[in-house]
Order: sequence, then structure tokens, then C-alpha cells
Amino acid sequence: MGAVEENRTITIGGTEVPPGTNKLLQINIARLPTGTLIDIPVHVFNSKNPGPTVLVQAGLHGDEINGIETVRRMLQGKQFKIQKGAIIAVPILNVFGFIHFSRDVPDGKDVNRSFPGSKTGSLASRIAYHYTSEILPQIDFGIDLHTGGAQRSNFPQVRYSEGDENSKKLAEIFNAPFSFPAKSISGSFRKAAYRMGKPTIVYEAGESMRFDSYAIEQGLEGIINVLSHFDMIPSGQTVKGSVDLSERKWIRASKAGMFILKVNNGSFVKEGQVIGLLTDTFAKTNKNVKAPFDGHVICVNHQAVVNQGDALFHIGK
Repeated sequence: MGAVEENRTITIGGTEVPPGTNKLLQINIARLPTGTLIDIPVHVFNSKNPGPTVLVQAGLHGDEINGIETVRRMLQGKQFKIQKGAIIAVPILNVFGFIHFSRDVPDGKDVNRSFPGSKTGSLASRIAYHYTSEILPQIDFGIDLHTGGAQRSNFPQVRYSEGDENSKKLAEIFNAPFSFPAKSISGSFRKAAYRMGKPTIVYEAGESMRFDSYAIEQGLEGIINVLSHFDMIPSGQTVKGSVDLSERKWIRASKAGMFILKVNNGSFVKEGQVIGLLTDTFAKTNKNVKAPFDGHVICVNHQAVVNQGDALFHIGK
């Protein structure tokens, strides 16, 4: 009889996680001015049975806490207990940003514009470098959890790399309410992964520094869909269909003023439908914001006072 095939060993920071073991590892990044050491916590779950290695990460932007809570719930609920393959789970990639309630690191740079990074570069670049060299070589594909920016709430959606059939298929398996192709941004994690042949999807849901129960639940469901599809956990896929959007448009404020929403995020709207109202504080002028075409609202601005040019809605069809 031949030897029984085992899963591969995961090695991060010189520490090995052999098949059939789970470990919490730390990637040393830097120190605070006080001397406090800052590490990126990395949970590795390595099954004995061969299968894909999937990265589930959150907190690339430190203020995007819905993804962090999604990974935390999966860790607490032991939903990463797998029967084949391996999971690398990173609840908070940008620890500096998280402790400062910030999207960026203390030097003001965005880690998600700093990949693949440099060993001797800026703080953001060093974080990207360590991550690119320690994590990306280990994985087969990745799920990157994000939210909208301050006051802008994304309805649960998945973005996949334009022209990449593997990431498109992964988006279909994740099965978020909406999905669409997006060009890879220079310096982004997704672009660095794509260049290394690692298909990655970005899940966007909710807004920064605010928990959104529906966003978290949809994120949990999507990750479980992916793990189930690859037989890493017992089957539990949902059957709802994701809407793939072929065209998208940002609707911006034509004038400054008070902004009043007239539709719910995620709603289907008709061309010409009034979806918002811009008004001044003296009730002198009112301007309706109308839908440019039949489509779905996938992001809304919750800011009550806006400036001319501010993004109010993201609509796709």
C-alpha cells in the first residue's frame, strides 16, 4: 500500500504548522514609540487531509471593523474547524490603524496602496512587505473583508479582478447580494496577489467604525459558502443568487447642503426616481437627486451635511 497523502506544512515567520495542527502565530512588524512590540496575529488551521489553503483577512484598513468582527465570530464559533486543506485567518492586518481608529498607519500612508512593499520602506510599506513574503506564498486564494469609508455604507457586495476568471468564479461561490468586476488598484493587496497568481475577492459591506449586523451575517455566510464548496467544512451553501453588475455610476452632490435619503440601501430604483433630496438650512431651495437608470443602490452616504461633489449614491445595473 502507498503512503496516505497529507496536507502540506504551513510555514510563517520560521514557525511550522504541520498537517493536523492549529497555531496562533505572530508576524513581528515594529514597535510603538513607547517600545511596545506590534505583531500581526495569524491563526493557522491546517487539516491532515490535502486541500486548498485559503486566506481570510480583515482590518487591512484599521477602521473597517465589520470584517474584523466577522473573523472574530468565526474564530469564536469554531467555524474554521476544517476537514481538508488549510485556513490562514488574519482578524486585524493593520494593527496600528485599529488602535488609532484610523484607516491608515501613523505615518498617514495606506497599507492597501503599499504592496508589495519594501523591507526598508515606510511603516505601511514594511507591513505590506512582511505580509507579501510571509503569507501570500502559502495560499491558493484569498477573501479580503472591507467596509465603505466614513459615513458611506456599502450594501454587501463582492469585487473581483477584471478579466480574472478564477476570482470571478470565487465571487460566484461567495454569493454576496451583488458582485462586479473591478480594476486592480496600483499598490493594492488584490493586485499584488493577482500578480502572484493568487485569486482574491474583496467583500465590501457596511461603513467604517460602525457595526452592521446584516453586513457581518452576509460575510459569514459567504465565507462558509466558499469553505463548503471546496469540501473544507460540511456542506452549508446558500441557494440565493448574486446579482452581477455590468455598469456602475456614482451620483454626486450638484450643490452643498443638507442631504436627505429617500430610498434604502440595496433598493432597486427606476430611471428618474427621486432617491434623495438636497436642501439648504433655510428651506429656500430644494433639489431632487434622481436615479440615472434602472438599477440597484449599492452604496449610500449617511452624512447629513454634504459639499458639492460629494458622493451620495453608488448605483449599478
